[in-house]
Amino acid sequence: MRRWMQVGAILASLAAAPMASADTIDVNGVMRSYTVQLPTKRLVPLVIVLHGKTQRGADMVARTAWPQVAKREGFAVAFPDGLNHAWADARTKAGPALRGPPEGTDDVAFIAKLVEKLVTNGTADPGRVYVAGISNGGAMAMTLVCARADLFAAGASVIMNLTDEAAITCHPSRPLPMLIMNGTADPLVPYKGGRGSSYFAADGFWSTEETLAFWRKLNGCETDDAETAEMPDKAPADQSTATRISSRCPQGHDVVLYRINGGGHRMPGFAPDARFPKVATGLLGPQNGDIDGAETIWAFFSRFP
Repeated sequence: MRRWMQVGAILASLAAAPMASADTIDVNGVMRSYTVQLPTKRLVPLVIVLHGKTQRGADMVARTAWPQVAKREGFAVAFPDGLNHAWADARTKAGPALRGPPEGTDDVAFIAKLVEKLVTNGTADPGRVYVAGISNGGAMAMTLVCARADLFAAGASVIMNLTDEAAITCHPSRPLPMLIMNGTADPLVPYKGGRGSSYFAADGFWSTEETLAFWRKLNGCETDDAETAEMPDKAPADQSTATRISSRCPQGHDVVLYRINGGGHRMPGFAPDARFPKVATGLLGPQNGDIDGAETIWAFFSRFP
């Protein structure tokens, strides 16, 4: 009897699981791949989710709550794949052991063409398109906000700071709401800037405070914090807590920082973000379990049609 109950539970979970389909699109003669999960309705919000370096879109499907949040809230979500498991963001320097995409890769064109396809076929509402990314994907999300603000309603960057290169080339056509989510114990992208403690870390990062100040200035916000709120410590065993820091900005130009106190180079979430959580904690630091990255980012995005 117990075995049949287990089988039934597995079948029920499979039936409830969101369905995503893989597809490709031609970008300057290169076939680029992506996975997309579509609701039954048409003309819905669209979130582009960008993976980190060494990952692919399937990792975001399996290791984040984006598919579940999208199904519940009725929006479309696309998970593009970077070439060589990486994105050609505005930075040209990378960690010594991690190669980037092939020379000449135009990921701004790739994401723009993907958005155009989903808008043209009636899936996405052009006024409700958003971009979020983690690590290298967070850098790419900021690059897209800087280069193609006309395509998006808001952006979010997780565990990533700006560099001189990225900031100098950032000239958005209009201010966009921006959410930043960084850990203070990140060994790859240090919260206080510079170079991380990991062998895989790159150098030259701005601090999170400098990155926050950059977006505040770009969006016409005041320089000081508007409000600092401590999130409930729902997972005391995760060795970290979360603080929400908002800004005084013109309406619709909001800039928000989620500071993960003691958090590592990890996406906060209610479920493990890695196949081997203990190994990931040893290499990348703790994963915060007080907030969920996808839930938090969508709550932010949904305010800005």
